Amino acid sequence: MQGGLSASWPTLPRVNQSQPALAAAAPDAGPTVAVADAAVAAEPRRWSLSPSRAADFMTCPLLYRFRVIDKLPEAPSPAAARGTLVHAVLERLFDAPAAGRHPDAAGALLEPEWDRLVAAEPELADVFGDATERAVWLSQARAMLDRYFTLEDPTRLEPAHRELQVTAELASGLRLRGFIDRLDISAAGDVRIVDYKTGTAPREEFEARALFQMRFYALALWRERGTVPRLLQLMYLGNGEIVRYAPDEADLLATERKIEALWRAIERARDSGDWRSRRSRLCGWCAHQQLCPEFGGTPPPLPAPERAGQEASAAPASLPPDQAVRAELLHLADVTDIS
Repeated sequence: MQGGLSASWPTLPRVNQSQPALAAAAPDAGPTVAVADAAVAAEPRRWSLSPSRAADFMTCPLLYRFRVIDKLPEAPSPAAARGTLVHAVLERLFDAPAAGRHPDAAGALLEPEWDRLVAAEPELADVFGDATERAVWLSQARAMLDRYFTLEDPTRLEPAHRELQVTAELASGLRLRGFIDRLDISAAGDVRIVDYKTGTAPREEFEARALFQMRFYALALWRERGTVPRLLQLMYLGNGEIVRYAPDEADLLATERKIEALWRAIERARDSGDWRSRRSRLCGWCAHQQLCPEFGGTPPPLPAPERAGQEASAAPASLPPDQAVRAELLHLADVTDIS
Protein backbone atom coordinates (compact mmCIF):
# COMPACT_ATOMS: atom_id res chain seq x y z
CA MET A 1 0.00 0.00 0.00
CA GLN A 2 1.17 3.49 -0.73
CA GLY A 3 -0.10 6.84 0.45
CA GLY A 4 0.86 10.47 0.24
CA LEU A 5 0.26 13.28 -2.22
CA SER A 6 0.31 11.99 -5.80
CA ALA A 7 0.93 14.36 -8.67
CA SER A 8 2.36 11.70 -10.98
CA TRP A 9 2.21 7.97 -11.29
CA PRO A 10 4.30 5.91 -8.86
CA THR A 11 7.19 3.70 -9.87
CA LEU A 12 6.07 0.06 -9.80
CA PRO A 13 7.14 -3.18 -11.48
CA ARG A 14 6.23 -3.06 -15.17
CA VAL A 15 5.73 0.72 -14.93
CA ASN A 16 8.22 3.08 -16.56
CA GLN A 17 10.83 4.54 -14.22
CA SER A 18 9.78 8.05 -15.18
CA GLN A 19 6.00 8.44 -15.41
CA PRO A 20 4.67 11.71 -16.87
CA ALA A 21 2.13 13.77 -14.98
CA LEU A 22 -1.38 13.20 -16.24
CA ALA A 23 -2.11 15.48 -19.15
CA ALA A 24 -5.26 17.47 -19.74
CA ALA A 25 -7.62 15.44 -21.87
CA ALA A 26 -10.90 16.16 -23.53
CA PRO A 27 -13.83 14.00 -22.37
CA ASP A 28 -13.47 11.79 -25.43
CA ALA A 29 -9.66 11.52 -25.29
CA GLY A 30 -7.99 8.12 -25.10
CA PRO A 31 -9.62 4.74 -25.54
CA THR A 32 -13.27 4.90 -26.48
CA VAL A 33 -15.19 2.38 -24.38
CA ALA A 34 -18.50 0.86 -25.40
CA VAL A 35 -21.49 2.61 -23.84
CA ALA A 36 -25.19 1.87 -23.91
CA ASP A 37 -26.90 3.44 -26.91
CA ALA A 38 -30.00 2.92 -28.97
CA ALA A 39 -28.40 0.17 -31.05
CA VAL A 40 -27.34 -1.78 -27.97
CA ALA A 41 -30.76 -1.28 -26.39
CA ALA A 42 -32.39 -2.78 -29.48
CA GLU A 43 -30.26 -5.93 -29.37
CA PRO A 44 -31.61 -9.14 -27.85
CA ARG A 45 -30.88 -9.48 -24.16
CA ARG A 46 -27.47 -11.00 -23.41
CA TRP A 47 -26.22 -12.56 -20.22
CA SER A 48 -23.96 -10.24 -18.27
CA LEU A 49 -21.95 -10.03 -15.08
CA SER A 50 -20.80 -7.02 -13.07
CA PRO A 51 -18.07 -6.89 -10.39
CA SER A 52 -20.67 -6.30 -7.68
CA ARG A 53 -22.71 -9.34 -8.59
CA ALA A 54 -19.59 -11.45 -8.98
CA ALA A 55 -18.58 -10.38 -5.47
CA ASP A 56 -22.07 -11.27 -4.21
CA PHE A 57 -21.76 -14.83 -5.50
CA MET A 58 -18.26 -15.24 -4.10
CA THR A 59 -19.51 -14.00 -0.74
CA CYS A 60 -22.71 -16.06 -0.70
CA PRO A 61 -24.53 -17.70 -3.64
CA LEU A 62 -27.84 -17.19 -1.83
CA LEU A 63 -27.17 -13.45 -1.63
CA TYR A 64 -26.64 -13.43 -5.40
CA ARG A 65 -29.95 -15.21 -5.83
CA PHE A 66 -31.81 -12.74 -3.57
CA ARG A 67 -30.44 -9.75 -5.48
CA VAL A 68 -30.37 -11.01 -9.07
CA ILE A 69 -33.10 -13.61 -9.36
CA ASP A 70 -35.59 -12.72 -6.63
CA LYS A 71 -34.77 -9.01 -6.93
CA LEU A 72 -35.63 -8.47 -3.28
CA PRO A 73 -35.70 -4.81 -2.23
CA GLU A 74 -33.09 -3.53 0.19
CA ALA A 75 -33.52 -0.38 2.23
CA PRO A 76 -30.58 2.01 1.79
CA SER A 77 -28.16 2.08 4.73
CA PRO A 78 -26.40 5.20 6.04
CA ALA A 79 -23.02 3.74 5.04
CA ALA A 80 -24.12 2.97 1.49
CA ALA A 81 -25.79 6.37 1.14
CA ARG A 82 -22.61 8.08 2.38
CA GLY A 83 -20.57 6.20 -0.21
CA THR A 84 -22.96 7.29 -2.95
CA LEU A 85 -22.73 10.90 -1.81
CA VAL A 86 -18.93 10.96 -1.58
CA HIS A 87 -18.63 9.43 -5.05
CA ALA A 88 -21.06 12.02 -6.42
CA VAL A 89 -19.11 14.91 -4.90
CA LEU A 90 -15.78 13.64 -6.24
CA GLU A 91 -17.30 13.27 -9.69
CA ARG A 92 -18.65 16.84 -9.61
CA LEU A 93 -15.44 18.25 -8.18
CA PHE A 94 -13.73 17.85 -11.56
CA ASP A 95 -16.41 19.98 -13.22
CA ALA A 96 -14.68 22.98 -11.63
CA PRO A 97 -11.54 24.56 -13.06
CA ALA A 98 -8.34 23.13 -11.59
CA ALA A 99 -7.84 26.06 -9.21
CA GLY A 100 -11.31 25.52 -7.76
CA ARG A 101 -10.73 21.93 -6.68
CA HIS A 102 -10.00 22.30 -2.99
CA PRO A 103 -11.47 20.92 0.27
CA ASP A 104 -13.85 23.83 0.83
CA ALA A 105 -15.22 23.44 -2.69
CA ALA A 106 -15.81 19.72 -2.10
CA GLY A 107 -17.50 20.44 1.23
CA ALA A 108 -19.76 22.99 -0.43
CA LEU A 109 -20.99 20.29 -2.83
CA LEU A 110 -22.20 17.98 -0.06
CA GLU A 111 -25.64 19.50 0.60
CA PRO A 112 -26.63 20.17 -3.04
CA GLU A 113 -25.44 16.73 -4.14
CA TRP A 114 -27.37 15.10 -1.32
CA ASP A 115 -30.50 17.04 -2.29
CA ARG A 116 -30.04 15.87 -5.88
CA LEU A 117 -29.67 12.24 -4.82
CA VAL A 118 -32.75 12.39 -2.59
CA ALA A 119 -34.77 13.95 -5.41
CA ALA A 120 -33.81 11.01 -7.61
CA GLU A 121 -34.32 8.39 -4.86
CA PRO A 122 -36.71 9.75 -2.18
CA GLU A 123 -36.22 6.69 0.04
CA LEU A 124 -32.72 7.95 0.85
CA ALA A 125 -34.29 10.62 3.05
CA ASP A 126 -35.38 7.89 5.48
CA VAL A 127 -31.90 6.63 6.37
CA PHE A 128 -31.60 9.04 9.34
CA GLY A 129 -33.43 8.87 12.62
CA ASP A 130 -33.24 12.60 13.29
CA ALA A 131 -31.41 15.82 12.38
CA THR A 132 -28.57 15.06 14.81
CA GLU A 133 -27.89 11.73 13.17
CA ARG A 134 -27.91 13.42 9.76
CA ALA A 135 -25.42 16.05 10.93
CA VAL A 136 -23.02 13.39 12.22
CA TRP A 137 -23.38 11.49 8.97
CA LEU A 138 -22.58 14.57 6.91
CA SER A 139 -19.53 15.33 9.05
CA GLN A 140 -18.25 11.82 8.39
CA ALA A 141 -18.70 12.34 4.66
CA ARG A 142 -16.86 15.66 4.89
CA ALA A 143 -13.97 13.96 6.73
CA MET A 144 -13.66 11.42 3.90
CA LEU A 145 -13.53 14.21 1.35
CA ASP A 146 -10.85 16.03 3.36
CA ARG A 147 -8.88 12.78 3.50
CA TYR A 148 -9.06 12.50 -0.29
CA PHE A 149 -7.01 15.69 -0.61
CA THR A 150 -4.19 14.13 1.42
CA LEU A 151 -3.91 11.32 -1.14
CA GLU A 152 -3.66 13.29 -4.38
CA ASP A 153 -3.82 16.82 -5.74
CA PRO A 154 -6.87 17.16 -8.03
CA THR A 155 -5.61 20.49 -9.36
CA ARG A 156 -2.94 18.54 -11.29
CA LEU A 157 -5.34 15.99 -12.79
CA GLU A 158 -7.68 16.10 -15.76
CA PRO A 159 -9.56 12.78 -15.86
CA ALA A 160 -10.41 11.47 -19.30
CA HIS A 161 -13.62 9.90 -17.98
CA ARG A 162 -15.67 9.88 -14.79
CA GLU A 163 -18.34 7.30 -13.93
CA LEU A 164 -17.54 5.54 -17.18
CA GLN A 165 -19.79 2.66 -18.19
CA VAL A 166 -17.76 -0.19 -19.69
CA THR A 167 -18.93 -3.32 -21.48
CA ALA A 168 -17.05 -6.12 -23.19
CA GLU A 169 -18.01 -9.55 -24.48
CA LEU A 170 -15.80 -12.55 -23.82
CA ALA A 171 -15.30 -15.36 -26.31
CA SER A 172 -17.86 -17.45 -24.38
CA GLY A 173 -20.54 -14.83 -25.01
CA LEU A 174 -20.55 -13.59 -21.41
CA ARG A 175 -20.77 -9.81 -21.29
CA LEU A 176 -18.84 -7.94 -18.63
CA ARG A 177 -20.26 -4.62 -17.49
CA GLY A 178 -19.63 -2.02 -14.83
CA PHE A 179 -18.87 1.59 -13.99
CA ILE A 180 -15.36 2.93 -13.46
CA ASP A 181 -15.13 5.84 -11.02
CA ARG A 182 -12.33 7.53 -12.93
CA LEU A 183 -10.17 6.82 -15.96
CA ASP A 184 -6.93 8.79 -16.27
CA ILE A 185 -4.84 8.89 -19.44
CA SER A 186 -1.28 10.21 -19.36
CA ALA A 187 0.38 12.28 -22.06
CA ALA A 188 2.09 9.07 -23.20
CA GLY A 189 -1.28 7.31 -23.54
CA ASP A 190 -0.95 5.15 -20.41
CA VAL A 191 -4.27 4.30 -18.77
CA ARG A 192 -4.93 4.35 -15.03
CA ILE A 193 -8.17 3.01 -13.52
CA VAL A 194 -9.08 4.73 -10.24
CA ASP A 195 -11.72 3.56 -7.77
CA TYR A 196 -12.81 5.40 -4.63
CA LYS A 197 -13.65 3.32 -1.56
CA THR A 198 -15.31 4.87 1.48
CA GLY A 199 -14.30 1.96 3.71
CA THR A 200 -10.85 1.18 5.09
CA ALA A 201 -8.07 -0.63 3.26
CA PRO A 202 -8.14 -4.42 3.74
CA ARG A 203 -5.40 -6.33 5.46
CA GLU A 204 -2.66 -7.54 3.15
CA GLU A 205 -4.02 -11.07 2.97
CA PHE A 206 -7.31 -9.73 1.57
CA GLU A 207 -5.82 -7.34 -0.99
CA ALA A 208 -6.17 -9.83 -3.86
CA ARG A 209 -9.92 -10.05 -3.31
CA ALA A 210 -10.14 -6.25 -3.15
CA LEU A 211 -8.30 -5.99 -6.48
CA PHE A 212 -10.68 -8.42 -8.21
CA GLN A 213 -13.03 -5.57 -9.14
CA MET A 214 -10.16 -3.58 -10.63
CA ARG A 215 -8.86 -6.54 -12.63
CA PHE A 216 -12.42 -7.06 -13.85
CA TYR A 217 -12.50 -3.49 -15.20
CA ALA A 218 -9.01 -3.85 -16.67
CA LEU A 219 -10.07 -7.02 -18.47
CA ALA A 220 -13.16 -5.30 -19.90
CA LEU A 221 -11.07 -2.41 -21.22
CA TRP A 222 -8.46 -4.75 -22.67
CA ARG A 223 -11.00 -6.97 -24.41
CA GLU A 224 -12.86 -3.98 -25.81
CA ARG A 225 -9.90 -1.88 -26.98
CA GLY A 226 -6.80 -4.04 -26.80
CA THR A 227 -5.14 -1.76 -24.24
CA VAL A 228 -3.84 -3.14 -20.95
CA PRO A 229 -4.22 -0.45 -18.26
CA ARG A 230 -0.84 0.57 -16.88
CA LEU A 231 -2.07 1.02 -13.31
CA LEU A 232 -5.00 0.05 -11.07
CA GLN A 233 -5.50 2.34 -8.07
CA LEU A 234 -7.84 1.87 -5.12
CA MET A 235 -8.20 4.94 -2.89
CA TYR A 236 -9.53 4.12 0.60
CA LEU A 237 -11.06 7.28 2.04
CA GLY A 238 -11.97 5.58 5.31
CA ASN A 239 -8.36 5.53 6.51
CA GLY A 240 -6.39 7.36 3.83
CA GLU A 241 -4.52 4.50 2.15
CA ILE A 242 -3.91 3.68 -1.50
CA VAL A 243 -3.52 0.24 -3.05
CA ARG A 244 -1.81 0.27 -6.44
CA TYR A 245 -1.20 -2.58 -8.84
CA ALA A 246 0.34 -2.76 -12.32
CA PRO A 247 -1.34 -5.56 -14.33
CA ASP A 248 -0.01 -7.34 -17.40
CA GLU A 249 -1.60 -9.59 -20.01
CA ALA A 250 -0.92 -12.72 -17.95
CA ASP A 251 -2.83 -11.21 -15.02
CA LEU A 252 -5.79 -10.38 -17.22
CA LEU A 253 -5.85 -13.79 -18.89
CA ALA A 254 -5.89 -15.40 -15.43
CA THR A 255 -8.70 -13.06 -14.39
CA GLU A 256 -10.66 -14.00 -17.51
CA ARG A 257 -10.32 -17.71 -16.72
CA LYS A 258 -11.49 -17.16 -13.17
CA ILE A 259 -14.46 -15.05 -14.23
CA GLU A 260 -15.48 -17.77 -16.68
CA ALA A 261 -15.15 -20.36 -13.90
CA LEU A 262 -17.25 -18.18 -11.62
CA TRP A 263 -19.87 -17.83 -14.32
CA ARG A 264 -20.04 -21.59 -14.80
CA ALA A 265 -20.64 -21.92 -11.07
CA ILE A 266 -23.48 -19.38 -11.33
CA GLU A 267 -24.93 -21.36 -14.25
CA ARG A 268 -24.87 -24.57 -12.23
CA ALA A 269 -26.57 -22.95 -9.27
CA ARG A 270 -29.24 -21.48 -11.50
CA ASP A 271 -29.96 -24.65 -13.42
CA SER A 272 -29.96 -26.88 -10.33
CA GLY A 273 -31.82 -24.33 -8.21
CA ASP A 274 -29.24 -24.96 -5.50
CA TRP A 275 -28.22 -21.56 -4.11
CA ARG A 276 -26.11 -22.34 -1.06
CA SER A 277 -25.91 -19.87 1.80
CA ARG A 278 -22.44 -19.17 3.17
CA ARG A 279 -22.00 -17.70 6.63
CA SER A 280 -19.28 -15.08 7.02
CA ARG A 281 -18.50 -11.91 8.91
CA LEU A 282 -20.40 -10.04 6.18
CA CYS A 283 -23.68 -11.62 7.30
CA GLY A 284 -24.08 -8.85 9.86
CA TRP A 285 -24.67 -6.36 7.03
CA CYS A 286 -27.06 -8.57 5.04
CA ALA A 287 -30.59 -7.24 4.60
CA HIS A 288 -32.05 -10.74 4.10
CA GLN A 289 -31.22 -12.60 7.30
CA GLN A 290 -34.90 -13.37 7.95
CA LEU A 291 -34.96 -15.43 4.73
CA CYS A 292 -31.58 -17.14 5.20
CA PRO A 293 -31.26 -20.75 6.46
CA GLU A 294 -28.12 -19.69 8.38
CA PHE A 295 -30.44 -17.67 10.65
CA GLY A 296 -33.42 -20.03 10.70
CA GLY A 297 -35.17 -18.47 7.71
CA THR A 298 -36.62 -19.98 4.55
CA PRO A 299 -35.97 -18.47 1.09
CA PRO A 300 -39.05 -17.71 -1.00
CA PRO A 301 -39.94 -20.05 -3.88
CA LEU A 302 -37.83 -19.49 -6.95
CA PRO A 303 -39.56 -17.29 -9.53
CA ALA A 304 -40.36 -18.46 -13.05
CA PRO A 305 -37.35 -19.30 -15.26
CA GLU A 306 -37.78 -16.28 -17.55
CA ARG A 307 -36.80 -13.19 -15.57
CA ALA A 308 -36.39 -10.04 -17.63
CA GLY A 309 -33.02 -8.40 -17.10
CA GLN A 310 -31.62 -11.25 -15.03
CA GLU A 311 -27.93 -11.97 -15.11
CA ALA A 312 -28.12 -15.66 -16.02
CA SER A 313 -26.89 -18.25 -18.46
CA ALA A 314 -28.60 -19.44 -21.60
CA ALA A 315 -26.80 -22.80 -21.51
CA PRO A 316 -28.15 -25.70 -19.42
CA ALA A 317 -25.89 -27.42 -16.90
CA SER A 318 -24.74 -30.92 -17.72
CA LEU A 319 -23.78 -32.04 -14.21
CA PRO A 320 -26.17 -33.59 -11.68
CA PRO A 321 -27.00 -31.20 -8.79
CA ASP A 322 -24.73 -32.89 -6.23
CA GLN A 323 -21.71 -32.84 -8.57
CA ALA A 324 -22.60 -29.29 -9.62
CA VAL A 325 -22.44 -28.09 -6.03
CA ARG A 326 -19.02 -29.67 -5.50
CA ALA A 327 -17.77 -28.17 -8.75
CA GLU A 328 -19.19 -24.81 -7.76
CA LEU A 329 -17.25 -24.81 -4.49
CA LEU A 330 -14.03 -25.81 -6.26
CA HIS A 331 -14.45 -23.09 -8.88
CA LEU A 332 -15.32 -20.56 -6.20
CA ALA A 333 -12.18 -21.35 -4.25
CA ASP A 334 -10.18 -20.84 -7.43
CA VAL A 335 -11.86 -17.52 -8.19
CA THR A 336 -11.36 -16.21 -4.68
CA ASP A 337 -7.60 -16.80 -4.88
CA ILE A 338 -6.72 -14.40 -7.68
CA SER A 339 -3.25 -13.36 -6.62
